[in-house]
Amino acid sequence: MTTPQQRIESDLKTAMKAGDKERLSTLRMLLADVKNERIRRGGEVDEAGLVALVRKGIKQRHESAEQFRRGSREEQAAKEEREAEHLGEFLPQQASEEEVRAAVEELVEAEGLSGPAAMGRVMRATMERFGSRADGAVVNRLAREVLEARR
Repeated sequence: MTTPQQRIESDLKTAMKAGDKERLSTLRMLLADVKNERIRRGGEVDEAGLVALVRKGIKQRHESAEQFRRGSREEQAAKEEREAEHLGEFLPQQASEEEVRAAVEELVEAEGLSGPAAMGRVMRATMERFGSRADGAVVNRLAREVLEARR
């Protein structure tokens, strides 16, 4: 089984051969992030660690794109969005909102939960169930909606 670093290095070589400079640049930044994380941890970066790094990179690029748009620099914003798409290729197949909502509703119903006080239990159980397949912000929003509806 290949490590996340090996997977990135392989994709890096492919981008280099294809002459895809934008993808190459994005992968180099991701590889640097993985190497820095490996040094920080004192060991290999596992799949969950890679997912966390990728999500962080995607979030940073979306925020940068937003800032560029505010500054009327659409070309730079589009570049940031494309980089986020390149990074998204390293995320596992994400669970659909419907799938997450159904799981949250099922949990809330089974446990008889309601109101904001149950938020922690719902988040914890849902994130354990989906792991890196669900974005925490989406789970949070859906959990709030479901719990609010049960009041």
